Amino acid sequence: MEQQQAITPPPDRTSPLGVIDVEQAEAALVEHYPRLVRLAYLVLPPRLGRNRRVLTAHAVTQRALPRHRTAAEETVLPAQRPGDGRPGPDPGYAFVRQRVLRAALAADRPALRFGRRRLPLPPLPPLLPQVWGLRLFPRSGGADELALDQALSALSAPARAAYALRGLEGMDDREVRRVLAAAGVPEPRDASAEAAGAAAPAGSRDGSLLDSAEFDPCSLQARPTDLIRRRQHVRAVLAAVVAAVVCGALLALPGDGWGRDGAAAPPYARNAAAEAALDPRKLTRVPEDAWRTAVRTDFSAWPARGARVHDTALLRRALAAWARPGGRVQVSATPGTPAGPAAGPAQLLYAGEVDRTAVVLLYDGLRVVRYAESADGPGGGAALDLARTDGAGPAGAAALVVSRTDGNVRYLTAPWVRTVEFADLAGGPEERPATLRRTADGVTVPAPAPAHGPSCTRWPALTMGGQLYTDLGELTPARLTYGAPGRAAEPAGKAALTAWARTACLLPAVRALGVREVNAWEYARQRLPERGGTAAWLCTRAETWRGAGSRTMAQFQAPVAGAGGGPGARRYPPGAVAARAEGGRACGPRSPHALAGVLWKSADGHWWLVAAGSPEVRGVTAGGGVTGRTKGRLLAVRAEAGAHARLSARLPGGGGLAALH
Repeated sequence: MEQQQAITPPPDRTSPLGVIDVEQAEAALVEHYPRLVRLAYLVLPPRLGRNRRVLTAHAVTQRALPRHRTAAEETVLPAQRPGDGRPGPDPGYAFVRQRVLRAALAADRPALRFGRRRLPLPPLPPLLPQVWGLRLFPRSGGADELALDQALSALSAPARAAYALRGLEGMDDREVRRVLAAAGVPEPRDASAEAAGAAAPAGSRDGSLLDSAEFDPCSLQARPTDLIRRRQHVRAVLAAVVAAVVCGALLALPGDGWGRDGAAAPPYARNAAAEAALDPRKLTRVPEDAWRTAVRTDFSAWPARGARVHDTALLRRALAAWARPGGRVQVSATPGTPAGPAAGPAQLLYAGEVDRTAVVLLYDGLRVVRYAESADGPGGGAALDLARTDGAGPAGAAALVVSRTDGNVRYLTAPWVRTVEFADLAGGPEERPATLRRTADGVTVPAPAPAHGPSCTRWPALTMGGQLYTDLGELTPARLTYGAPGRAAEPAGKAALTAWARTACLLPAVRALGVREVNAWEYARQRLPERGGTAAWLCTRAETWRGAGSRTMAQFQAPVAGAGGGPGARRYPPGAVAARAEGGRACGPRSPHALAGVLWKSADGHWWLVAAGSPEVRGVTAGGGVTGRTKGRLLAVRAEAGAHARLSARLPGGGGLAALH
């Protein structure tokens, strides 16, 4: 202890550290690499997105290694705290940490140097590093970690650095101010005070929340980029090449040919309504409080919001891309949505910048259109997304997706939505929702999007205006309800939340279909043979904006053994899909009936055909590979493994009901 105290610098001034060798700095960087990368990740601006922050944090840390022997007189060496598990007062570590801090802080204020002068630049996405085809981001934590991430997003870069130094390095306020001053922060005292006032959770029983996997850029999850969009890119490139070859051949032909506009009418003979639809000055802009007295509470009552609602050039590009999308415009539309231009002037819902992207949202009474381009201009191309939204009420017009980056989604909420809460739908009734902050324009902070893959462990959902929603890859989030057809409502209570916890991971089956609402309905409960417990039968129906194309599936939710089914088992495992149907009226308001069956294996190793019908069913019959009959709506018959059966049922009045298949 005497030797350690001898090398500890005085608390009120910076001690000279002499010269740092490259080998000494490298040893400190390699030994404490995970902590340095975590520090850089916390200080980097949240607007980069989780994937970009991970890559930039590793790049900043690795570039902190000096090229040659370096004087370190201005490096702050904090007081040692033996036994706390943090790096001691190693000059090499303090030197590298200071370089990491300085680089991470500089990422929030890029500038060009001309001698001693610095000219600020707008923040631009760095070209490198890049990981093609993959998105890398830390593992998601719980509600406390999400709340802390939101609190840190609201802080300035120096304040985030102060918070990280205090939480990760265990420094007191005086040491934090000295380290920030050495890293080039002009007002370290203000940054320390801002960090101290951050409204963040205190942490868990295991230690600081900053040590959780949510903020660990070295323990990552990998997901693919948008595979469908990548295929569209390839197809668009091939189509552009073919079009260029054909056009070149036509231009080489003798004579006047078709001309620049082909078979279209001359510019001076264009339709007046179509010309009006291209004029940004004729866009409809609803007043801010018009929704309070509007006859219809839907997208037509949304006011025009965003910092660029008066940017005529941006609005003109958005309208022109909608009317005549060129080769550099990536166009996507939900099934059943016409992709043509508006018949007249559209309504402006939003125009602003989100996640380094300029976004315009338009509405023509039938469709919502999202136009997006780089915030620096349309040089890199643009994207145009169209979604049908006719017939939307207050619940259907609660929010629109304004941005998708790095596995996160930002929503623009309706003016009548007062609060937005985020929760894990797969967490069941025990899940605690966390409030999502919004800007003055109604844009939420980034919320995790559902991970569509074989390993579904979490399913993010939002509560807005008392309704439950989830992201299914559309411009509009899909509303989730629970209850019998015609009486479905917001999922509430243990039974409804448990049913949805075991249904959430089946939702990818209805992704990107133009779904407006998904209802889950427990139509029967059945005691299984051989003391197998009680199973639940659910019918889940997804309704689309276009009416046709609905998807229905019947679920068999077997009882969960014990409290959780053993170590590593999920508390709410997904149900088994007993049957699927496309279109039709089953499980809907016009035909509120359901019938399905599965082969079930008991704990004693015996196979059974179990089937259940909705409350109106008066008898169930099984034929084919398994035969059996019951006068009620529940059937259990011994069967062989792999057997196939045909199910039918009787309804009151003599009508018949076939099983979903």
